[in-house]
Order: sequence, then structure tokens, then C-alpha cells
Amino acid sequence: MRLTRAVVLARSKAAALDGVRRLNCCVNGISDLEPLNQCQNLSELYLRKNNIASLNELFYLKNLPRLRVLWLSENPCCGSDPHHYRMTVLRNLPSLQKLDNQAVTEEELSQALVDGEEITAPPARRKVENGSPESSAAESTTETESELLNISLEETNKIREELGMKPLPRDKFSSFSPRETDCSRKKRNNILNAILLLLKELDTEGLELVQQSVGRRLQASRKKELQED
Repeated sequence: MRLTRAVVLARSKAAALDGVRRLNCCVNGISDLEPLNQCQNLSELYLRKNNIASLNELFYLKNLPRLRVLWLSENPCCGSDPHHYRMTVLRNLPSLQKLDNQAVTEEELSQALVDGEEITAPPARRKVENGSPESSAAESTTETESELLNISLEETNKIREELGMKPLPRDKFSSFSPRETDCSRKKRNNILNAILLLLKELDTEGLELVQQSVGRRLQASRKKELQED
């Protein structure tokens, strides 16, 4: 399973990648870490029991200035040599304070410079059978758009439920159509996530005010649609 921006936001419940501070993706079948290179405020990352095959995936974590906790054990990339695995991780991520639930020592960090392997490039992605890297990228983009659509619809209906409104059916949920630009879709998705987070902080009076405002907007929107028809 490819890790995508949409998955990261859904698991962390953040509105944007730079707002992700703690991410738990244990036992999720994840095979790559590429989207995490944009999570500049990430401090804790839990990835136990996934399908990460290569330690070269650490390339995407090397420039995360606040990463202090990483749990990567029970992945294929750990290999059969625990010492080499730990030394390689610490050589590339010397700011870690805890790796696999074990505190990192100054002695280990010094030894990692000798025994660890420096990672200087991202892992090579496999070619798709009967296809090319370009077609793989296109499929990945389509998958991401689909995930954004699913997550956005789910978040929208959560908001509508909290406001006492009926859930929106998929065929009516056109605002996240793949025909939209990526920028527009991401902006809408971030807004929905932000609204959902804010709703959790409101009391009954605040929710009633939001419901009234949404009701007025819906009436105006329906009126406009009727006029256009």
C-alpha cells in the first residue's frame, strides 16, 4: 500500500501536512514513506508491522527537524542484523531520542558513524508489470484523488451529522470531482478538516449558531440552483 497525503491527514486528523506532529500507522501495510518528507513538524512516528522493504525509505525522514521518536521494528527493512539496522537508522536520523521504544544513547550515535550505512538517495520504485514508471505515477495520482474524494465525503457527512443534517449522497458530492485542480481540491479538503476540528471545540450555543449559518447558506445555494435551472 502506497502512503499518500490523504492517508497521512486521515490518520493524524491534521488539516495540512505541516500540522502533523504525531502519526501512528502501525499494522497498515504501508510500503513507502515519501509523503512524510513534507511533515516538517512531525515529532513521533509509529510504523511497526508494515511492509517497508528498504531502509532507503529513511531518505524521506532525514530532513524532518523535529523527529524524535521512531518505531520501525517488525518491517522487512529491519533485516536479519539488528545491530546494522539500528546503526543505519541512527546514522541517518541522529536527532532521534527513542528508536523502537528504546532510548538512544550518545555512545550509539558515535558508533553509528562507523557501523551505520549512509543513505543518500531515495529507493528505486519498481516498474509496474506491462507498464512504465509514468503509468505507475498516473495510477498513484488517480488513487490519491479517489482517497481524497472518499475522505472528504466522510468528513463532510460527519460535519452534517453534528449539525443535525442528513448525510450527503455520493452522487450529489460534486465539489470534489477529479475535474477540479489539485490546488482547489486540497484547499477544500483542508477547510473541511479545519471545520471538523473546530466543531469539536464548540458548545451547544456555538453549534446552534453554526447550524443557522449553514442553513442560510444552503437556502441561498438552493435558490441560486433553481434560478440557474
